[in-house]
Amino acid sequence: MKDRQQQSGLPPVPAGLPAGEPTETANLLHSAAVRLLRRARTADGAMDLDGPRASALSVLVFGGPLPLSRLAAAEQVTPPAIAKTVDALERAGLVSRTRSTTDRRVVLVGATPAGRALLDRGRTARVRLIAELIGPLPDADRRALRRAADLLATVLAP
Repeated sequence: MKDRQQQSGLPPVPAGLPAGEPTETANLLHSAAVRLLRRARTADGAMDLDGPRASALSVLVFGGPLPLSRLAAAEQVTPPAIAKTVDALERAGLVSRTRSTTDRRVVLVGATPAGRALLDRGRTARVRLIAELIGPLPDADRRALRRAADLLATVLAP
């Protein structure tokens, strides 16, 4: 396992973690996920959004309208930071603010049709790039990746 990690340029398991297959696999998955996301982001040029804006827009497109406080929690940032991000997205016409119909004190932030379209184009470009990366792999390897992706989706489900 260590030889394969060294050959691929992946970092060793961090100190202080227990030795064994689960930790080694977790280390490989972490490194591979970081590299995959970095590579996928290269397809984001047409979106013209930085990471925090793209991430917040994604939460709103796939999760629906949210109050600023819940969006901040989802993005793990402070309310002032998310307000700045939302302001920029709103100026770009990608999100809008509306009052809640159930509690007029609550302002919801939701993606606009333009925001949904932009995110869809970006997601399409990233998925295309990843499909091109794995396309040349043998069928058995692609099936293994599919199984791994299914397992990860299961353990990461809310």
